[in-house]
Amino acid sequence: MKIVGIIPARYASTRYPGKPLINIMGKSMIQRVYERAMESKLLNKVVVATDDARIVSHVEEFGGTCLLTAANHPSGTDRCFEALSLLDEKFDYVINIQGDEPFIVPEQIDELAKVCDGEAELLTQMIKVSSEESLFDVGEVKIVLNDKQEALYFSRMVIPYLKGVDQSQWHLNHNYYRHVGMYAYRADVLETLTKLKPSSLEQAESLEQLRWLENGFKIRLVQTKYESHCIDTPEDLEKVLRTLADE
Repeated sequence: MKIVGIIPARYASTRYPGKPLINIMGKSMIQRVYERAMESKLLNKVVVATDDARIVSHVEEFGGTCLLTAANHPSGTDRCFEALSLLDEKFDYVINIQGDEPFIVPEQIDELAKVCDGEAELLTQMIKVSSEESLFDVGEVKIVLNDKQEALYFSRMVIPYLKGVDQSQWHLNHNYYRHVGMYAYRADVLETLTKLKPSSLEQAESLEQLRWLENGFKIRLVQTKYESHCIDTPEDLEKVLRTLADE
């Protein structure tokens, strides 16, 4: 399989404007993500897809490949498709690598890439829930799976409900998983996704992947051992740096 890693990087973040260009210990966030992605053993190409000429210039300055895409994309999925359509080469899969995870582990990307087998329509990752706090955090998206490791549903609420068990013990009595938001799309499926209208479940939970499930697509889940360190605000950056310093 021929796989391209695309890193969507939007300049005008509501909570952290200019986020891709912030300096993190001597390098910009986008450079750190790009360099980590380039260490993947299974990606054939890595590209940044942005809406801003400043990001294009910066990526080209450090030797990266960057494509200027439209400013009005509603999601990273849509930006990935435009970037794919701008490439001269053909690829079987696109892996959407979050542009706000500067400490992503290359091996995590390869965990997803190695199961891009030509049959799977969509793939994403999950990690086992290990605490009550994480389980009941509505910022953490939980997943219900079938016996083929395909998603039945994603929710900010805890599902399933464990009848007769104290909630503080739920994570000890059932294998709960939370979503780690890196996606792999089969190239032909990616084009179709961009043509789907927002769905009722998607709007209720504010989760794009529910649109795909409502339209009959199958999302295969791959378990990872790597934590996700997403940076949405300056406070997130401080927290991540403290966490890494303690490791």
